[in-house]
Amino acid sequence: MAQIVVGNLVKTFRVAERQPGLWGAARGLLHRRHRSVRALDGISFSLQPGELVGYIGPNGAGKSTTVKVLSGILVPDSGRCEVLGRVPWRERVANAREIGVVFGQRTQLWWDLPVVESFELLRDIYRVPSSSYQQVRDELIAMLDMEPLLDVPVRQLSLGQRMRCDLTAALLHSPAILYLDEPTIGLDAVSKLAVRDFVRQLNRERGVTIILTTHDMDDIEALCSRVIVIDEGQILSDGTLDDLRRHVTTERWLIVDLAEEDGDVTDPQATVISREGHRVRLRFDPEEVSAAELIGRITAAHAIRDLFVENPPVEEIIARLYGEQRR
Repeated sequence: MAQIVVGNLVKTFRVAERQPGLWGAARGLLHRRHRSVRALDGISFSLQPGELVGYIGPNGAGKSTTVKVLSGILVPDSGRCEVLGRVPWRERVANAREIGVVFGQRTQLWWDLPVVESFELLRDIYRVPSSSYQQVRDELIAMLDMEPLLDVPVRQLSLGQRMRCDLTAALLHSPAILYLDEPTIGLDAVSKLAVRDFVRQLNRERGVTIILTTHDMDDIEALCSRVIVIDEGQILSDGTLDDLRRHVTTERWLIVDLAEEDGDVTDPQATVISREGHRVRLRFDPEEVSAAELIGRITAAHAIRDLFVENPPVEEIIARLYGEQRR
C-alpha cells in the first residue's frame, strides 16, 4: 500500500506586480496589480514504503511547494493528497508525528541554545518517551559523529555541522517519512559525503521513505533508484535514471587521451564535443555505430594513451529535457 498518494494536485499563488521607479511604486499603492502563478499544475505520483526518490527541477519548478503541501504547511487549490492515509493540512498534528522535514536553507533548531537543548525541546514538542528518545538520539549522534557538537550553540556551528544537527532533529521522533529539501546545499565535499552516507543508511537499514529535492546530480546518482522530474509545475518524467536517459537520448560519449596533443580526431559517425590538451570528447549514437567499431577506427588512426566510454552527465540529460518541454 502506498504511503504517499498525490493526484492531480494544483496550487496557485497570487504575486503582486509593480511598475519600476518611484511613480510605479506610488501607483502600486493605489491600484495594486496581481498575476497568478501556478506552482503545481496537476501533478500525480505515489510512493511505496521504503522508497528513496529524487525530486528534481529548476528553481521555481514546484519542488518546495510539493514538500510543503505534503507536510501540511500549504493547502492546495484542488486535487488529492494523502500521507499515510491522512490529508496533511487537515490532520497536521497527526501528520507531523509521522514525518521529518529538513530544509537546507532553514533550521528548526534554536539559534542561541546548545544543540542538545534544542533536541530536548523537540522531544517535549513531539512527546517522545524518555527511554526511546535517549536510544534514538544516541544512535543518531553516533551515526553522524556529533558528540563534540552537543554543547555548542547553534549559531556557532558551520553549515555542515548544522546540517548534521538538523538531520538528527528531524528524526528524533522516529518518523516513517523524511522530506529533504536541498540538504547538501553549500556543503563541502566531506560534509556532502557524510550526509549521503547517512541518508543511504537510514533508507536501507531503517526503511525510512525519503523524498530528496536537490540540484546536485551527484546526490541523485549516488542515492536514488527513482527520479521524478518537475518543471513549471508539471511532471516531465518519472522512473529510473536509465529510463530518463533513454527517454531523452541514446547517445554515449567516448573520451580519448591522445599521445600527441596536436592529433586531429575525426570520424564520420561521431561528433567532437570538446578538446582540452590531449583529451578529446566525442559524441556518438550506439544505434548507428558500436563503441567497439568507433574505438577500433580511432585507435588505428591515432596513438592513444587511454580511452573510456560513458553516459552523458545527468545534468546535460535534465537540461535537454527542460529544453524540449519549453519549445
